[in-house]
Amino acid sequence: MSNPQFSPSNPGSNQHQENHFNRSRACLRQALSWYANSRRHQNHPPEVELQAAVRHDLEVLKSSLDKLDQGVIRIAAFGLVSRGKSSVVNALVGQKLLQTGPLHGVTQWPKSVRWTPGAMNKVQVELIDTPGLDEIQGEARAQMAKEVASQADLILFVVAGDITRTEYQALCELRQAQKPLLLVFNKIDLYPEQDREAIYRQLQQLGTGSLRDYSLQEMLSPEEIVMVAAEPSPLEVRVEWPDGKVTYEWENPPPQVDQLKQKILNILNREGRSLLALNALFQARSAEANIAEKTLKMRKTEAEELIWRFTKYKALAVALNPIGILDVLGGAIADLALIRSLSQLYGLPMTGYQAGNLWQKIVFSSGGLLLGELGSSMLLGLGKSASAVASTVEGSAGLTAYAGTAITQAGIAGYGSYAVGQAAQVYLEQGCSWGPLGPSTVIRDILHQVEPNTILYRLRQELEENLE
Repeated sequence: MSNPQFSPSNPGSNQHQENHFNRSRACLRQALSWYANSRRHQNHPPEVELQAAVRHDLEVLKSSLDKLDQGVIRIAAFGLVSRGKSSVVNALVGQKLLQTGPLHGVTQWPKSVRWTPGAMNKVQVELIDTPGLDEIQGEARAQMAKEVASQADLILFVVAGDITRTEYQALCELRQAQKPLLLVFNKIDLYPEQDREAIYRQLQQLGTGSLRDYSLQEMLSPEEIVMVAAEPSPLEVRVEWPDGKVTYEWENPPPQVDQLKQKILNILNREGRSLLALNALFQARSAEANIAEKTLKMRKTEAEELIWRFTKYKALAVALNPIGILDVLGGAIADLALIRSLSQLYGLPMTGYQAGNLWQKIVFSSGGLLLGELGSSMLLGLGKSASAVASTVEGSAGLTAYAGTAITQAGIAGYGSYAVGQAAQVYLEQGCSWGPLGPSTVIRDILHQVEPNTILYRLRQELEENLE
């Protein structure tokens, strides 16, 4: 068989991939530079406990950036015991680097080998072999699979015949990682052609039996199911010698994995760097969310004090100000200052422009509550201004009216500021990755540019839902 090579490149696709890759690298560099700098907290230096709590997340950011800089695509092989995962990895590499054998459980922990296939020069491949999913019990198995799947850019799920219930459940669990997946039907040399085709048709029907697992069928189109014989069984060969003697020897046929190699190479050529970028971005997004959550939790008391302080100042300023229109303007400025102060307390990235957008989002998503506060503030402010004018003419009666209006308006303004502060905490925790170069923003832009008839295109809807 001929060696598989890349299919002709699509210049537009390559340009998109390079753009995705470069933006992702810039995004991670910015994130690492920001979160690793203790001065981001400005007048609120981080405590030792907070620094210790976010250390792992900073390491995730750094490792994600290192992975992008090295250009390493990770492909993980999963499956039950004795399905030939190690043999598939060996066959792809072209060397028997991983131990295989008839005994169950030859692979006891994840192992990785490097692969430089075909004409690839920009992307290196790391193939990860994992233990049988039915060997590791309970939580340990689930945790191992989750960790390896989260690091992988592409998943190979290896079966060796009709899929079992355990395999189906494991496949559905891996599917939740929302990574591109190829189903590898190994050991086809053990089946007559008719049986082999019948099993292949059965594999094509995965996920069609119930609505709950329909997403599995969406990801397993016929193009994502590949048949291989990674380590074919030895064949007995008749040998005739010059002297007429006849002997029989066992010969190992070459692996039949060219179809799988070609499929992998086509995916990497068409969307490999985009896959690499997206995986790094989702890891960075998760790390940033963890940093924000831990920071908000550890600085909850300080944040409450800050919100109450702004609430009192805003209420007092509104009560004492006799000019109605300045109440609304000054109140909005106070709310913006509160949002910026909270972001500085938490050490989360927030520009003045982003604070303004966040304030608008909070106001308009409050179900009319804060819009009502603005309207009431305007009306009461006008009434307060009229009362102030009247107090100069009517004396104590006008002054009493002014005081009553001012107290009412101050209470409404203070409540509005408190509501903004509480909502800002939620938005800061969930939206710290939505800046111009934030992971969520770059992920959304990449997903909007993926080409139809690709694995990423079929994953796009689910990945976009994760951003909401």
